[in-house]
Amino acid sequence: MLRTTFSKTAAFRPLRATFTTTARAMSEGDTGAPPKTGGPGPLTDWGDWFLYSDAFQRRERASEDWAIRQREKERLLELKKKLAEQQQHLQRLSDHIEEITRDQGGEKN
Repeated sequence: MLRTTFSKTAAFRPLRATFTTTARAMSEGDTGAPPKTGGPGPLTDWGDWFLYSDAFQRRERASEDWAIRQREKERLLELKKKLAEQQQHLQRLSDHIEEITRDQGGEKN
């Protein structure tokens, strides 16, 4: 009797963590404890974080987000520069191919 009761309750238990998300990495010195003024403390979700955080946490998050955007901006500029260099190289190769075909009489100009 006990075995059948246990298997039925285990079978109908919903899965709680089917999808999980990673928590935001804490900065040095962050403990994850609630603030001294009370409240739920730092949240790991982007939901209503503004409502539950103090000015320091908002500034810290804003500075982290700004630093991330700056790194992404630098990477995009580097990629654009590399792309422009590759396009110039392809154009030079294309011009060289046209010059060779003209010299060999490939085109009737």
